[in-house]
Amino acid sequence: MPPPSLIILISLFSVLSLSSSQPPPLLRTLIDCGATVSSTINGLQWIPDTGYITSGTSKNLTIPVLDRTLSTVRSFPLQNNLHRKFCYVVSVFRGAKYMIRSTYFYGGINGNDPLPVFDQIVDGTLWSVVNTTGDYSDGMASYYEGVFLARGKTMSFCIAANSYTESDPFISALEFVILGNSLYNSTDFKQVGLSLVARHSFGHKEAIRYPDDQFDRVWEPFGEPVIPPSKNVSVSGIWNLPPSKIFETEFPMGRSSLRELRWPPVPLHNSMYYIALYFADDHNSSTGGSRMIDVSINGVPYYKNLSVTPAGAVVFATKWPLSGPTTVALSPATGSSVDPLINGGEVFEVIALGERTLTRDVIALEALKSSLQNAPLDWNGDPCMPLQYSWTGITCSEGPRIRVVTLNLTGMGLSGSLPPSIARLTALGDIWLGNNTLSGSIPDLSSLKMLETLHLEDNRFTGEIPLSLGNIKGLRELFLQNNNLTGQIPNNLLKSGLNLRTSGNQFLAPPPS
Repeated sequence: MPPPSLIILISLFSVLSLSSSQPPPLLRTLIDCGATVSSTINGLQWIPDTGYITSGTSKNLTIPVLDRTLSTVRSFPLQNNLHRKFCYVVSVFRGAKYMIRSTYFYGGINGNDPLPVFDQIVDGTLWSVVNTTGDYSDGMASYYEGVFLARGKTMSFCIAANSYTESDPFISALEFVILGNSLYNSTDFKQVGLSLVARHSFGHKEAIRYPDDQFDRVWEPFGEPVIPPSKNVSVSGIWNLPPSKIFETEFPMGRSSLRELRWPPVPLHNSMYYIALYFADDHNSSTGGSRMIDVSINGVPYYKNLSVTPAGAVVFATKWPLSGPTTVALSPATGSSVDPLINGGEVFEVIALGERTLTRDVIALEALKSSLQNAPLDWNGDPCMPLQYSWTGITCSEGPRIRVVTLNLTGMGLSGSLPPSIARLTALGDIWLGNNTLSGSIPDLSSLKMLETLHLEDNRFTGEIPLSLGNIKGLRELFLQNNNLTGQIPNNLLKSGLNLRTSGNQFLAPPPS
């Protein structure tokens, strides 16, 4: 049964450009993780990561590397940080589409400890597990590439230790490259992201990337090099903007040879995939008529009567179900006497985007973070998502509206003050900030209608107890002991059902016994 998928043939179609309404963007942010100075590599400018992250340790590899971006890493301590995320935060243009690529080369930074396996997260969505063991045993770096929509003015990329992590997680390089509107534009990026599985140039002998690919996508070689004589194609109008160089070679599938291609070369787990196959043909070098091709994947018809011309064509599916080994079969269409060929292909797994913390809660927590002089190190990225990697001291609700419901930073050694914006966390039921050195006045919290417990004991708060606290009807615990509060205790707090503790302050009159 044909899969429920949209398959589209594109040929000679206008290329969409970046929105002219945006200010001139930085086309790419290339971050050399752990580096201390900028560098130019293959014509591209790389910058240190210190402006994008506040945690982790820079380390230098002690083994030789061919790529300078692999000579340093940023490492994140595993001890006491299980299920905590450490995030890079990068300024982006809201509504733009970004290719994000993370690169990892271990280089023995953890000594004799096993290579770490850990998670990587984009904007609160669990992107993938990072496992570099196989590549590193072959002396290679590992890279992961995805395409995601910028839903705000910043995007976060996070490293997080999971239950399988046995040594300190790390990262070598991180890239954010803005893509033209036309690329992969049949995908609803408000709902899903794309995670690269394979991208190949068939018949090429080496990888193709920048400057041949303006976005520095990596087109790996696949199959024996085949360069047809006097090939004359002029590919244009393909929305995904593949580099013209992939059409200089081809993978012919003659009548006497097996016309099935085991591609991508790795088995796939059961999921939905975006597939794009690229073709171009020079009619002048073809004999026996036009080249018409039927394409099937795992025995299921994918596209029939594809006309391959010098202008090029791509057939793609936005959501095609695949599992296990995959076979692409090409055959001459009915009436065509010319053998099939293929020039390139891309496969991405389609990833459902996770929910995000309500924006007003994010803004309020960012203000709180700014008012604290030593906020927890993992207070970056989305506060709640993924739920197993929520910020230290944060408990969140589940469902379509992700809200912060508990703030518990008891005994965290915090200093600073409480900003008035904490009152915008209107889903809070519990605030526990005792046993720190917080100072300043207690803000008006009367908007927190859900608040049941407020623990501010053993700090350095000054000023009077806000009268508005007595207006929170559900408040049943108010711990204010051992601060520097002055004035009178409001009468509306002297009521049954409220456990009020105020000893160790400097009130003008003691509370009634």
